[in-house]
Amino acid sequence: MLIPIALILVVIIGFALFWAIRTGQYEDMEGPAYRILMDDDDPLIPGNEDNRSPDGKRQELDPPRDDRS
Repeated sequence: MLIPIALILVVIIGFALFWAIRTGQYEDMEGPAYRILMDDDDPLIPGNEDNRSPDGKRQELDPPRDDRS
């Protein structure tokens, strides 16, 4: 009784894996991980609208200071 159930599960899992590979589910494994780290919502934060240059890069408002002297 358990062997037919196991075989049916193997066929279903194999079909699901075949479908996922054929439809491109495994094309870009690292893109979503890096996309969540991108800070593209920075202009939406109040007060940060003018911190970007026309080319989209972030500008430093004040240069870093060295207070160790």
